Formats: sequence, C-alpha cells, structure tokens
Amino acid sequence: MSLFELFAALVSAAGVWLTARRSPWCWPVGLVSVVAYAWIFVDARLYSDTLLQAIFAVLILYGWHRWTRNLDGSGHVRVAALAPREAIAHLALGTAAALALGYAMHRYTDASLPWLDAALTAFSLVAQWWQARRHAAAWWLWIAVDVIYVGEYLYKSLPVTAVLYAGFVVLAAIGLRAWRAERSVPVQA
Repeated sequence: MSLFELFAALVSAAGVWLTARRSPWCWPVGLVSVVAYAWIFVDARLYSDTLLQAIFAVLILYGWHRWTRNLDGSGHVRVAALAPREAIAHLALGTAAALALGYAMHRYTDASLPWLDAALTAFSLVAQWWQARRHAAAWWLWIAVDVIYVGEYLYKSLPVTAVLYAGFVVLAAIGLRAWRAERSVPVQA
C-alpha cells in the first residue's frame, strides 16, 4: 500500500459519497480522483483502467455541466428516468466496446487481465454516462461492476483500491436508495 494510493482512495470515496447525495461537488472531487488513479493504473499495467480514467475526466466535465443545469431548490441534482430501449442500446454498446477493447489490449499490449479489464472499463463508461445523465439505474450497474473490480484489484495486489471498491458497493446501494426515493417525491411547482 502506498500513501498515494490511500490518498486516491479517500478522494474517490468522497466523490462517490457526494454523488450519492446528489451534490454537484462530486464532479470536481471526481476529477482529482481520476487523475490520481490514472497514475496508479499505469503502474499496475491496467491500461484499460488508465484509459477509463482519461475518459472519465471528459465525462466528469460533461456531467458537471449537465448537473449544474438540473438542480432543485436545495442545490441537489434532479434524477431523470432512463427509458428501457435506451438502457438496452447502451448495454449493447458497452458489450461491443468491451469486446473490441479486450481484443486490442490482448493483441497489442502487455496488459494484465485484458478481457476482464476491458469489460469493466466499457460498462463503467456506461454507468458514468448514466450518472452524468442523472439516471438512478447507474447505481445498479455500478454495484455489479464494483463487485467484480474488488476481485480484480485483490488479484493485482491493490488492497487499498479493493477496499475502496468494496466501499463503493455500499455507497452505490446508498445512492440507489436515495436516488430512487428522490424519484418518488412529487415535483413541487
């Protein structure tokens, strides 16, 4: 365990906690965490995860912009519904991206766990897109992905990050509950 990994884990946990609370401050905190984790993943030769952090940085800027335009009177983001057809299309795109990235990482790099890392990367992007679009369904996908990430990081001897992702599972469950409760509250005019 390094102090830098511990720092990255704490910042990441803070970002997810703020997201679960629907606070727009989750975005700048998230930006710091993805930059930190990009360095950690390069060192661990998890190149798909490194690429994921770079794409997350772009999606964070998009989400931050989007959320600031959809705040309720208390300064929290309003949750939006996700159409089933849209969800299926995004999951299909995630599957295609996982296969393409997995092949590229397997064939052209010395990546560790290229197929698993690529699949987790692709579906993390779907979850992040849904989060930026304010869909509570993102939390279901985060729970599934984060459970698998725990095993990957234990295997790669990143114990602090594995514990972080176990915490993310708990935070995602809290976020899901909170966001679903917000969706059931009638809109006040």
